[in-house]
Amino acid sequence: MTTLDLKLTLPDQLALEAQRAGLLSDQAIGRLIEEAVRREAGKRLLDAMARLREANVPPLSEEEIAEEVAAVRAARKAAGAA
Repeated sequence: MTTLDLKLTLPDQLALEAQRAGLLSDQAIGRLIEEAVRREAGKRLLDAMARLREANVPPLSEEEIAEEVAAVRAARKAAGAA
């Protein structure tokens, strides 16, 4: 677990509404950050998919996907053993 000290500067009305909604607690801010991280990951995935479409990269077959997954797993296992 990492502890961060954050300082926020918010408009008074927004700060009041966030406080009333319970959004300024450690847990609530953690959830907000988790949601933002997931949204950003989704955006990056959609951007990558768009770039692949634009580059006319043919989709992988199920067999090719399985081979790639197996290769990544083997590489991670080897890195973990080292």
